[in-house]
Amino acid sequence: MNTKMKHGAKPKFTGYRKILENKAEEVRRSMSAQKAAQVVARLDCPSDEGDLSQQHHEEWIFLNRNTIDMKLLREIVDALHRIETGLYATCMECDEPISQKRLEAVPWARYCVTCQEAIANRVATGEYVNEFQEAR
Repeated sequence: MNTKMKHGAKPKFTGYRKILENKAEEVRRSMSAQKAAQVVARLDCPSDEGDLSQQHHEEWIFLNRNTIDMKLLREIVDALHRIETGLYATCMECDEPISQKRLEAVPWARYCVTCQEAIANRVATGEYVNEFQEAR
C-alpha cells in the first residue's frame, strides 16, 4: 500500500501540514498588515525632533517584528519541506523522534526537547551556533 499522499506527505503528518500552512499564511498576513500600518502611520514631514524620534522608533519596531516574522516563516517552510522529504518529526541533532506533544506546541520544531535544551545551553554560554541550531 502506498503511504504517500499528494506532495509526498505521509498521512500521519497531514494535520501538521495544515497547521503549518495556516501558520505560514497568518505570518504572511501579519507582515503585510504591519507594512500597511507603517505606511499609513508615517508622517511625511515630522514637525519636531520628538515626532522624528517616534517615527524612527516605530520603524525600528517594524524592522524587528519583520525580522522575527521572516525567521518564523523560514522555519515553517523548512518544516513543510521536511514533511515532503520524510524528515519531519525527527530531531536534526540526535535523529530520534520528536514527541507529539512538542510538535503540537511547536509544529516547526527541528529538535527534540533534550537536544533543544542542550542547544539553548550552548547559546547561553556563548558557543558558536549556526542559524539552524538557534534556540526556539
